[in-house]
Amino acid sequence: MSNLENIPQFLQISESLATAGQPSPEQFADIKAAGYELVINLGLLESPGALPDERKVVSDLGMIYTQIAVAFEAPQMEEVARFCDLMNFNAPRKIFVHCVANKRAAAFVYLYRVLCTEVDEAEALRDLHRAWTPDEFWSDFINEARQKLQ
Repeated sequence: MSNLENIPQFLQISESLATAGQPSPEQFADIKAAGYELVINLGLLESPGALPDERKVVSDLGMIYTQIAVAFEAPQMEEVARFCDLMNFNAPRKIFVHCVANKRAAAFVYLYRVLCTEVDEAEALRDLHRAWTPDEFWSDFINEARQKLQ
């Protein structure tokens, strides 16, 4: 078992993409050691368990840090669009996407994969369901994003 698999809800999507719940400061060193160059945090800094100094922890390790603060109860289409733009721009990099419990991260990565890449939709859905099965609210949001952002 790699050190990354100790991160809550860790899910390896591809050689260059992984999602997870909130890593500890020490686990960010493992993320760096695994070759990740960009960390995208979709969680809120006020969330229980979030690291208020995460930007500094990640930057001090030499990785790029970006946060798109997505309220779990109120995700926005423009946040998905911004995430997709960020992913497209950084496609050559090894990217680690997380939130508190790998629900927002898994959903946004699913949307990115079906909207912006050539991945098979069934494969992307399988990976989403490996992380979690969205409730009715999130299922509706995902379906609406697929319609509006195609």
